[in-house]
Amino acid sequence: MTATPIRREGHIVITGGAGFLGTNLAHALTERGEDVVIFDNLSRLHVRENVGWLRQACGKRLSLRVGDVRDAQAVADVVRGARAVVHLAAQVAVTTSVDDPITDFDVNARGTLNVLEAVRRQSPEAPLLFASTNKVYGKLISLDALEQQGSRYAPNDGCKLRGFDERTPLSLYSPYGCSKGSADQYVIDYAHIYGLKTAVFRMSCLYGPHQFGNEDQGWVAHFLISAMRGEPIAIYGDGNQVRDVLYADDAVSAYLLALDNAEAASGSVFNLGGGPKNTMSLRELLNYIARMEGFAPLVSFHDWRPGDQPWYVSNTHAIETALGWRALTDIKSGLEKLRQWLSQSSVLQERQHEAVA
Repeated sequence: MTATPIRREGHIVITGGAGFLGTNLAHALTERGEDVVIFDNLSRLHVRENVGWLRQACGKRLSLRVGDVRDAQAVADVVRGARAVVHLAAQVAVTTSVDDPITDFDVNARGTLNVLEAVRRQSPEAPLLFASTNKVYGKLISLDALEQQGSRYAPNDGCKLRGFDERTPLSLYSPYGCSKGSADQYVIDYAHIYGLKTAVFRMSCLYGPHQFGNEDQGWVAHFLISAMRGEPIAIYGDGNQVRDVLYADDAVSAYLLALDNAEAASGSVFNLGGGPKNTMSLRELLNYIARMEGFAPLVSFHDWRPGDQPWYVSNTHAIETALGWRALTDIKSGLEKLRQWLSQSSVLQERQHEAVA
């Protein structure tokens, strides 16, 4: 799709803009001459490093508003006068949601409602893009419906190899799935009921620069960080579970296309992932890392966790058709780019300082 020129008056708000995807998106937008306001409570580890990098890279086109999406007035203030809003702020871990479902709901469901109301009352013409998750589909497929092929699972039903599309029924499993699923549905409904230009991205596994992955979220970066630091990696399940993975630049291009074609994207739900051509199992990622690092990472195996999906692959036909989007970065190239960035990041430098001390 040819991008429709977008008007330049007003700023673009990115909630959770100091996080991994927000940092990459904010930089891309300022590179296009946009004024960006990142709205973030700075609670996650290493996000201040992302803010520092953004300030150097983006200059005066970027500003930071420290705040929390649970604060409706703060959200209204930052959205006022905005010409677009990208809502990325979230509680992102299934495990955390199981431990503290009330906070998970307040951030993901009520926080999203605060953003929607702020847009509706303060900037009703502004497009709103929401980062949802494939977890709204639940487990989808049981282990007995899978067969092992080498170091990965594959569905017994070969038709599923094309991936799950947006017609897949929601099956909200885990508090995280419930909170994100509720938010997902509110975002869609505000397009239908109030006429807002909203769109939902149900994202699979994203990875790339500025991602400080941990055991609960950002598994691709977490595995690579752990291996480069010589730390053990915990595998929950048997490691044959499969995901489609998407490099940061390709995710950013999807958001830019949706912003540039807000009318066409309005009211839509898009699965966003690497699709069938960019899939790997946890064991296959370990093998990639072993080849890159020259040694096998230390691994321990543990029981499956609530909400774990043994096999999930996004069918991205809808966004490819509607917006002309494609995933362009293959897994090998993406992992090499991530490794190069990590080699210069504070995560590894911290480990080196610990060793010296």
